[in-house]
Amino acid sequence: MPALVVLTTVSSNEEAETLARRIVSEKLAACVQIMPRMTSVYLWEGEVRSEAEHLLVIKTLPRKYDELEAFIKSNHSYSVPEIVAIAAENVSEQYLDWMTKSIA
Repeated sequence: MPALVVLTTVSSNEEAETLARRIVSEKLAACVQIMPRMTSVYLWEGEVRSEAEHLLVIKTLPRKYDELEAFIKSNHSYSVPEIVAIAAENVSEQYLDWMTKSIA
């Protein structure tokens, strides 16, 4: 698997910006996209809840996943942050090369 797309959500745009900048600065990912405010509906402590959140779409390499996961857990405001990694089996050669150089 040449690349991973990791998803996490946060409650504010400020937290999204802070996490995204730190993730890229610390070379845990080549790129983080912050999606506009959305509504998440989920089950928490036996109750259906609805909250505004921002989705971070994080592009990284498999060798960086463990470090990225630990970083998100340590720096996220949620007690149980969403951390979902999706294997990107097909990635353009140029983009993969850029990613590899960006987080070397």
